Amino acid sequence: MLTAVFLICAVLYVVAFFTYGRFLERRLDIDNRRPTPSHTEYDGVDRVPAHPAVLFGHHFSSIAGAGPIVGPIIAAVAFGWAAPLVWVLTGAIFIGGVHDFSALVASIRNRGRSIADIARESMSPLAYRLLLVFMWLALVYVLTVFTDLTATTFVQDGGVATSSWLFVALAICFGLCLYRLKLPLLGTSLVFVPLVFAIVWIGQQIPISSGWIETGLGWSPLKTWSIVLIAYCFVASVTPVWILLQPRDYLSSFLLYASMFLGLVGILFGGFEIQFPAFIAWQSADLGPLFPIVFITVACGACSGFHSLVASGTSSKQLDKESDARTVGYGAMLVEGLVAVIALATVMMLAGDDPLKSQAPLKVYGAGISRFAGVIGIPAELGFSFGLLALSAFILTTLDTATRLGRYIFEEFFQLRAGPARYAATLATLALPTVFALITLRDAQGQPIPAWKAIWPVFGATNQLLAGLTLLVLAVWLRQTRRKSGFIWLPLVFMTVATLYALVLLIGQYGWTVIGVVAMVLMALAILLIMEFFRSLMRRVAEPEPDQKQP
Repeated sequence: MLTAVFLICAVLYVVAFFTYGRFLERRLDIDNRRPTPSHTEYDGVDRVPAHPAVLFGHHFSSIAGAGPIVGPIIAAVAFGWAAPLVWVLTGAIFIGGVHDFSALVASIRNRGRSIADIARESMSPLAYRLLLVFMWLALVYVLTVFTDLTATTFVQDGGVATSSWLFVALAICFGLCLYRLKLPLLGTSLVFVPLVFAIVWIGQQIPISSGWIETGLGWSPLKTWSIVLIAYCFVASVTPVWILLQPRDYLSSFLLYASMFLGLVGILFGGFEIQFPAFIAWQSADLGPLFPIVFITVACGACSGFHSLVASGTSSKQLDKESDARTVGYGAMLVEGLVAVIALATVMMLAGDDPLKSQAPLKVYGAGISRFAGVIGIPAELGFSFGLLALSAFILTTLDTATRLGRYIFEEFFQLRAGPARYAATLATLALPTVFALITLRDAQGQPIPAWKAIWPVFGATNQLLAGLTLLVLAVWLRQTRRKSGFIWLPLVFMTVATLYALVLLIGQYGWTVIGVVAMVLMALAILLIMEFFRSLMRRVAEPEPDQKQP
C-alpha cells in the first residue's frame, strides 16, 4: 500500500511537469530571445549566470530546508496522513508550482527585482512598502525557526555538527575550483560529490561534543550553537554567491537526492506497511481545527511564500535563459512535494501507539530514513545520521539564503547603496533572530517550549499568507502586461482566505502574548495590502484582458 501511494504521487508530479508546466510556459510567454538579468545586470557578486543544474541545486536547496519535512510530519501526527497527502499533491501542482514559476518569471522580466518592487510599479508605493515589511518579518521567522532546529540537531548529534561544518569547507573549495580554476562542472562534481558522502562517516568518527562548546556566559549548548549559526549567516550573506551559496547549494542538493533515493528504495523494496491512521480527528488539542491549520502546518511541502523571495531574490539574478524557468521554478516545487511525500511515509509506517510520534519531527524523519537505508544494508546509526545531515545541510542553505534576502529587502526599503551597507543590513536582519535565540519562549499556557515549536504556527501562517499576497501582486502584474491571469485566481483566493482565517485563530489562542501580537501585526499588514490590491484592480477594471498576450 505504501509503495502504491508513493508511485501514484511520483507519476502525478511527472505528468504535471510536462502538461501543466508547459501550459504555464505558454501563459507566461517564455522566450529565450529575451536576455535575463544575470546577463544584462551582471555584477560578479549577486547577478551571475549559473548552469541550470547548479541553479536548480541552489533553488531547490533554498526552498526545501526543513519545511517539507517538519511541516508534513507535524500535520500527519496531529490529523492523520490523508489530509496532508492530498494537500501536498494538489497544492504543489496547482498552487505552489504556479506561485513559484510565476514569481520567477515576473522577476526576470523586471530586471531581477523583488516581488515588492514589482508591487510598487503594478500597484502603489504603499503596497511596495507594506509588502517589504511583511516579507522582512517572514524572513525573521524563517531564520528563528531554522536556527533553532539546526542548533537542536547539533546538540543531539555531534557527528552531524562536524559533518555540517566540513561540508561548508568542502563547498568553498568546490566554488574555487569551479569559478577560479575554471575546472569543468562534471569532472569537479565527480570528485566533490563522493566527498560529500564521505564526510557523513567522518563526522561520526569525530563528533563535536556539547561539552566542547560550553561558554563562560552561562549559555546552554543550544543557545551557543544558535549564536554560532547566526554568525555563520552573517558571513555567508555578505560574500559573493560563487564563493559559498552556489557551490554549497549545488552539492547539498545531492544529499537530498540521495535521501530521496533511499526513501524510494525503502518504500519500493522494504515491504513497509501503512500502520498509522489515515485520519485521527478534525480538531487537534495542540494545533486547532484541521481546516485551515493543516494548510499552514504543511507549509513548504505544498506552497510557500518564502519561495517567491528565493525566486525573485536570488534565482532570478542567476537564471541563464528563460527556458530554464520551468525546471527551476515549477520543477523544484514538484520535487519538494515528493520530499514531503517521503516525509509523510516516515509517519505512515509508524504504529499508531509508537512513542516516536511524540518526538521532534527531526527524529521521526531520521528514524524513517534509517529504516529505508537499512533495506540496502546501511547501518541504522549511519542511516540516522545521514538523514539528519541531509536535513541540516538544507537548513543551513535556507539560513544563508534567508539572511541574504533579508539584506536585500532592508537595503531596498531604506534605499541603501551596495557595498558597506550590506553589512549593516545583514546585522539588522539578524538582530531579532539573535534575541529569539537568547530568550525563553512559552506556549499559550505559559510553559517553556523550543523556539521552533513556539514560532512554527505563526511562521506557517505568515509563510502561506505571503504566498497569497504574492499571488495578488502577480495577478495585477499579469493584467498590467496584458496576459491572461485566470490560472492564478483560484490559488490566490484559497491561500488568502485560508491563511487569514488561521491568523484569526492564532490571535484568539495566544491573545496578547508575543505570538498573538505578531499575528495581529501580520493581519493588519495583510488587510492593508488586500485593500491596495482592490484599489489597483479597480483602476484597471476598464482595461479588459485581451485574447492575445502582449508581445
